Amino acid sequence: MGKRVLLIEDEPNIIEAIRFILSRDGFAVDTHSDGSTALQAVQAKVPDLVILDVMLPNRSGFDILRDLRAQAETENLPVLMLTARGQKKDREMAERFGASRFMTKPFSNSEVLKSVRELASL
Repeated sequence: MGKRVLLIEDEPNIIEAIRFILSRDGFAVDTHSDGSTALQAVQAKVPDLVILDVMLPNRSGFDILRDLRAQAETENLPVLMLTARGQKKDREMAERFGASRFMTKPFSNSEVLKSVRELASL
């Protein structure tokens, strides 16, 4: 069985695009779209990798990332951050909070697949 990815994203088109390209490559993809319950989703799904949007309903992806890094069970979990805001301060904040990788939207399918393959092999 392939690695399990949890995609925490609220935009339906992005969810479907990422689910399609990763599933086609053998990844099992679960999705979640609410920031307020994202930590519970990570704990319930126990993914090998999280793809985390910065701007989510009810809670910021940065806050979620900070909480993931504060827990022993998820402190080393690979996290690919996605954002429509590719400003330098957003990238710096993601790095400071412990993102494994940071990617701006729009992104290419091959770029996402390459990053997920690399992070899943850690």
